[in-house]
Amino acid sequence: MDLSQKSTENIHFMVEEIIKKLKMATAAAMNPEHFSIERYEDIKDIYELVSSKSNYSISEMEAIVKELGDLRK
Repeated sequence: MDLSQKSTENIHFMVEEIIKKLKMATAAAMNPEHFSIERYEDIKDIYELVSSKSNYSISEMEAIVKELGDLRK
């Protein structure tokens, strides 16, 4: 998948991968349709951060979820 291209499909992919990686209990709140293409680079930054580590502390997870929440439409 070419994430250098801004697209709705890439946003869906990245948000779904973030949800899987963090094993989020609140996955329904992070529906990919809730994110705008204008926030693509921010979502990609979070995706790359989440993809770079295998484990997260509770505070890291909370910060990531808060950041995603702030990026929603």
